Amino acid sequence: MTTVRLRQSDYEAIVAHARNSLPCEACGLIAGKADDGVKTVEKVYLLSNTDNSPEHFSIDPKEQLTAVKDMRANGFVLLGNFHSHPSTPARLSAEDIRLAHDGKASYLVLSLAEEIPVLKAFGVIGGEAGQQTLEIF
Repeated sequence: MTTVRLRQSDYEAIVAHARNSLPCEACGLIAGKADDGVKTVEKVYLLSNTDNSPEHFSIDPKEQLTAVKDMRANGFVLLGNFHSHPSTPARLSAEDIRLAHDGKASYLVLSLAEEIPVLKAFGVIGGEAGQQTLEIF
């Protein structure tokens, strides 16, 4: 099973980005190092949702390209992405699964439906989603 390790400060940045994006979904990329089933997030990229929707997201392509260039410059690999669900649980929707084309990526979903935000990580292979272990340290 894959484990995603995320710093507390990065978790807090994702939560703040999601809250600042309300009522729309927030999104971004995670990058760092992957070793033997453990993905350690070294940098979180808080990006714009060009859909401006509370139900789906599209990452701004220019911002995505800038983030990928930064990853390469820092020796990081793309580990996956994150997005928020403003009013639904931290699970992948049918659309999220349909659009998850990278079997190596981790897909993080942050739910703001409850007072305390819930962040979960998932992998998607062959149209099937499975929860990954998420460690916030």
